Amino acid sequence: MEHRSATTFFVALILVNAVVLGLETYPAVMALFGPQLLMLDQVLLGIFVVELLLRLVAQGQRFVRDPWNLFDTAVIALALLPAAGAFSVLRSLRVLRVLRLISAFPSLRRVISGIVAALPGIGSIGAILIILYYVFAVMATKLFAVSAPQWFGSLEASLFSLFQIMTLEGWADMTRELAQTQALAIPFMVIFILVATFTVLNLFISVMLDAMQRVNADPGHATPDSQTAALDRLTDEVKRMKAQLDEIARPPKGT
Repeated sequence: MEHRSATTFFVALILVNAVVLGLETYPAVMALFGPQLLMLDQVLLGIFVVELLLRLVAQGQRFVRDPWNLFDTAVIALALLPAAGAFSVLRSLRVLRVLRLISAFPSLRRVISGIVAALPGIGSIGAILIILYYVFAVMATKLFAVSAPQWFGSLEASLFSLFQIMTLEGWADMTRELAQTQALAIPFMVIFILVATFTVLNLFISVMLDAMQRVNADPGHATPDSQTAALDRLTDEVKRMKAQLDEIARPPKGT
């Protein structure tokens, strides 16, 4: 189950399943090949269930200790839930099976591990962003509610407008129109964009990079290939040391 050929085979099945799920979104394709695609989807789901069972038998307790095995199990379990009647909305969750590609590639697993490691720092930065966002929304409501009620007439409208400005979507036109009646519009918007968009975004990026570096430096996150290479180097070193010891222990010639 852990052989490279087996991994390649199941990755190919996941890609085929992704294509099948995509084809099911086209009414014309479903009208022609609907039953065949649904049958193929069920066959692939059955293969994935068998794969999990075989992996459980092969790994034993190690299966439960691996979080990626639990992730795969949760994805397959969601696909096995009934998708009829009130549960028809769960049918769309079948596409989550494509996420199993993440657990199949060590490089993708390291990225996810980096994101998880960065969550505490991201949470702190997010709290700072929410505080600043609320402060600017209250200020915008008090300053521009009369001049632009469609954008800043209430706290809720200001929060939505500032979120749009934070994404840099249409902020220039909004600011030019508001600046015709409000002299503080341009400096307010520029300061908000510099603080909320550029500064906080750079903080997010720095936290993510730091987390990725820590994950890559952790020996516990080493890929199988790197572990094999390290083992080969250690084996070669042991062989050289043994050859040197044999040379020292060999009696001199002529004795």
